[in-house]
Amino acid sequence: MSQEFFIFVVMVGVFAAGTFALKWPVAVSMLLASVAGALAGGFGVPIRHLVEGTFGYVDTILTIATAMIFMNAFKDSGGLEALSAATIRRFHKIPGLLLVLLTFVVMFPGMITGSSSASVLTAGAVVAPMFAALGIPGVEAAALIAMAGILGMIAPPVNIPAMIIGGGIDMPYVGFEIPLLLLTVPLAVFSAFYFGYRFVKKTDISAVVRTLDTKTLDQYGGFRLFSPVLIVLILMVLDKALPKIFNLGMPLIFVLSTIPAYFTGKRFNILNSAKTAIEQALPVLGILVGVGMFIQIMTLTGVRGFIVVNALSVPPALLYLAIAISIPLFGAVSSFGASSVLGVPFLLALLGRDQIITAASLSLIAALGDFMPPTALSAIFAAQVVGLDGYGKTLKKLVIPSLILIVWALVFIIFSKQIRTLY
Repeated sequence: MSQEFFIFVVMVGVFAAGTFALKWPVAVSMLLASVAGALAGGFGVPIRHLVEGTFGYVDTILTIATAMIFMNAFKDSGGLEALSAATIRRFHKIPGLLLVLLTFVVMFPGMITGSSSASVLTAGAVVAPMFAALGIPGVEAAALIAMAGILGMIAPPVNIPAMIIGGGIDMPYVGFEIPLLLLTVPLAVFSAFYFGYRFVKKTDISAVVRTLDTKTLDQYGGFRLFSPVLIVLILMVLDKALPKIFNLGMPLIFVLSTIPAYFTGKRFNILNSAKTAIEQALPVLGILVGVGMFIQIMTLTGVRGFIVVNALSVPPALLYLAIAISIPLFGAVSSFGASSVLGVPFLLALLGRDQIITAASLSLIAALGDFMPPTALSAIFAAQVVGLDGYGKTLKKLVIPSLILIVWALVFIIFSKQIRTLY
């Protein structure tokens, strides 16, 4: 047994013991696993490297934190609820399209924040009662919300796993929009029909429309309520189109867009709203800090290089099988950790493919980590917002769609060059 493999076993073992046996938070378990790895490698307790690791994803942490503050403000202003109500009122005569659009509503916060938890806890919580009113049972509604959460996390404009994978080979996060849309939109449509259409088509949606609470929408108007989102999109476009003039960065864009949300709808305490948003984001932010330390120590001890070398030596026939199995399983640690530890070496092993499409596809597979126990953040939160006691039944419902997602991503990797010629 090589020293690097021994260190890796120690780190994974300590993490598993802390998370599964002792029920510690994932971030704490990753901290202890990092210290254990450094000790096993003969580096003692390298404070400097641990601190450097905590700042490894500081840009991502700021983006998630400010995006969560924006989404919570948009929700508290009544904008998110109005968006769902407006969607049902406008498209209630077309059940299939209505269900797909509500799925996109759930995806929206994840698209902005790069976090599946943001989608589930904000839009998922708003849409869950509407899914119930449309006749969708709790387990199916939770599964649809969970799937929409991870698809929103991968859809553009913000895809953190893709940023992490690209950062591992110094590939800028540019040109990912179309591949990510091609990857996520068809899966979102499939998920909506797979989980909900057979129930929605039997429901009298006209009766549901009559029960909608549209006071906020009628009082303030759709354009006014939705203007903070419009401001975000405009600033994002200007930031990319005119970087020399509007070089704002994602965190500042979300901060600037949060302020108008206070004036466009219902009044709310903006400080309490921000506090609630940060509390909701803390589990994800803590995981990112832990992942940063974990990756830093893996790099220090040579474990990361060991994984890269072995990934590159996998026979081509087994490479795709290894991607399909190892990335989601490692996602039990964190989908972000899986993106860094395994996504980067697999991208290097697939240098013959289109790199942008391949990185986007790997990020989609990595997102399945949010379904993997013990963390399973997307599935756990989805079950909670629907009102289920546990998330076991929700995970069972997600097995077949998850397998289809993996196959879809692998098809994009295998035919990446051909797909590239289509746009």
